[in-house]
Amino acid sequence: MKKSALPKQLQLSKARLDDLIDDALIDAYGESEQVTGFYTMLENDLHLPFETQILGVTATVESIDLTEDDQLVAVCRAGRTRQRISLSELPLPSPPPAGAEWIAAYRYWRTGAMR
Repeated sequence: MKKSALPKQLQLSKARLDDLIDDALIDAYGESEQVTGFYTMLENDLHLPFETQILGVTATVESIDLTEDDQLVAVCRAGRTRQRISLSELPLPSPPPAGAEWIAAYRYWRTGAMR
């Protein structure tokens, strides 16, 4: 069984995830606008920066970015190294930062899986 990428404090019900998705996608047509809806919610509600562990290294999530192919990524820094990591793959700390429920909703919308 695959371990959830979300901290226990961020395990949301399907109904809550559906509500968040509805909020993000209101008036959004097409995938590009839908991803932009999630980006807007993250920009408004996700408290940055926050620290997390990536491959055993403490990294700071400095910002969220939208790629040219309509993917959301976290811009992370560890020392002098900076890297972009898909929000679908970003490990979250426990406890998660305020607003992290938008990451859970984006992952659920993107994959259809509650993880």
